[in-house]
Amino acid sequence: MASLFYTFTGGEDPVSYEAPDGTIQGDIFRKRNLSIRDKTLERVVDSYERGGDNFGVSDEFLLYRLGEKKDNRLRDIVSTIQAEQDRIIRAPRSKALIIQGAAGSGKTTVALHRLAFLLYQYREQVRAERMIIFAPNTMFLDYISGVLPELGVGNVRQTTFADWALELLGEHIKLQDSSAEGKLWFSLEGQRPEIEENTPGRFKGSLAFKQWLDEQLRIYEKTFLRDEPFEAWDGRVLPGRMIREWFEVEYRHYPLALRRERLAARINRWLEMQLTGIGDPKIRKEKSKTGKQRLRSFMNKLPSTEALSFYKSIFAADREHAIPKPVADASQSYLKKGIVMAEDLGPLVWIHYRFNGAQNQSFDHVVVDEAQDVSPFQIALLREFMNEPSFTILGDLAQGIHAYRGIERWQELSAVFTAEQSSYHVLQQSYRSTLEIIEFANRILPFTDTGLPAAQPVFRSGEPVEITSFTAKDEQNSRIAAFIHGNRQRGMRTIAIIGRTEPECIQLHEQLLQSGIEANLISAGQRQYRGGVTVVPVYLSKGLEFDAVLLANVNKQRYSLNPQDAKLLYVGCTRALHRLTLLVSGDDCPLIQ
Repeated sequence: MASLFYTFTGGEDPVSYEAPDGTIQGDIFRKRNLSIRDKTLERVVDSYERGGDNFGVSDEFLLYRLGEKKDNRLRDIVSTIQAEQDRIIRAPRSKALIIQGAAGSGKTTVALHRLAFLLYQYREQVRAERMIIFAPNTMFLDYISGVLPELGVGNVRQTTFADWALELLGEHIKLQDSSAEGKLWFSLEGQRPEIEENTPGRFKGSLAFKQWLDEQLRIYEKTFLRDEPFEAWDGRVLPGRMIREWFEVEYRHYPLALRRERLAARINRWLEMQLTGIGDPKIRKEKSKTGKQRLRSFMNKLPSTEALSFYKSIFAADREHAIPKPVADASQSYLKKGIVMAEDLGPLVWIHYRFNGAQNQSFDHVVVDEAQDVSPFQIALLREFMNEPSFTILGDLAQGIHAYRGIERWQELSAVFTAEQSSYHVLQQSYRSTLEIIEFANRILPFTDTGLPAAQPVFRSGEPVEITSFTAKDEQNSRIAAFIHGNRQRGMRTIAIIGRTEPECIQLHEQLLQSGIEANLISAGQRQYRGGVTVVPVYLSKGLEFDAVLLANVNKQRYSLNPQDAKLLYVGCTRALHRLTLLVSGDDCPLIQ
């Protein structure tokens, strides 16, 4: 019945909704919004009255809610769900929904509401404990942690792909520190890497690499068992053809590691049967000891079924040079030290899956947030853990700041899902920021080279975006302090100072503390967002939102005229709900002229 409330925008035509008893039809005479806080009725708005004028009333309640100040958690949007959001929430479960949403379009909250809807609508087919949300980092998980409990949903696992992969692999794998990755890709020193198909992340995240890997796994499995007999002791031999029959015929439906275990157990049973024919206990004990030692030796000669061991070997044995030499050389270098990069986790989990099977990792529905920074390989991999492609994949290509390992065009997923298995949705309306902030960010959008249309703002006007220059370092510090004090006086509860790099933010944070301003510094690997005044590198601000935002040290060196820098600047600007200031230093930034 609530679908009427969310989708109705006016008019006197008959309406209907689907109920367990069938289609219910009728007329709408009034649509009313009520705001209750701490058991107090604060506001009543009739956004539609049949036969009335209804001019501009429908957005009045929405604007009232959007104008509220922010705390340190993502807010639930149940009172402001719009028609295009509602259609996504109520879409059938058996498809992969790919959602391109502008900054501030409510992508994440729509996905969380969709989980609540699926659990209600398909309660006989889906369970909360078999749903999973993949978020970009652990701090973002903390930020969204309040929404599902408010919707009465529990037991949905919320994690990052890296944490899930490392837990599943269960091997002694050391993942490269994410802060080091940030310094590598977002430092100002040296030339920034070009985003090409042969960069390690793009190559290892491609479906072409997965296909090549599948071929290597097929060859590995075919040549896994050597054609030789097992001699338990002198004169007692199990023929090689019998061993091969067990391994390749009887156990062919099991994954490789389990086939290996079954084979060892089968040979051991054969050995026990041979021992039962020996009457002398002393001789039987000697033969048993010899047989078991030889069985261990026989099994140890078989190749490894550890994912990391196989993964290392394919880079060393690539005689056809299918892997680009720079990728192969770099990979061999750090893999020898037992270190893996983020882009290696997808291939490693896939190898582990091929060797061991799903191991009780089966999902009824998967949400992938900030999916523009996830590789096609990872999406294809997750598909294997599901009976049908029930996905909610959401992101914004204009915020694809990890394009060196992520998705540049949503069409890259067309090889993962058939046309019947997927549907594409666009959320172009932005509800987060004021009209002035969104229009300013829209001027940066063409420089991202994504071809995306401009975000459409809700008509919520505020103060103009402030662009101010400074020359002396002390002047920037005083401007930042004045920005914080001024916005606190205006009632802003969350204020962000956004820098280009982590070292710069550490310095800004120290200066604020010396000035007597209490602030929280966000760094890579952080697990909690505390609200208040926050200092954060621009690449870690994605997904968060603040009442007021100041971008520090904006200039040509930090944000040059290329798509990656444009995406970063776009991300920084679209974090602001009510006020946005850019402090420009040195050479003017070409992205905001």
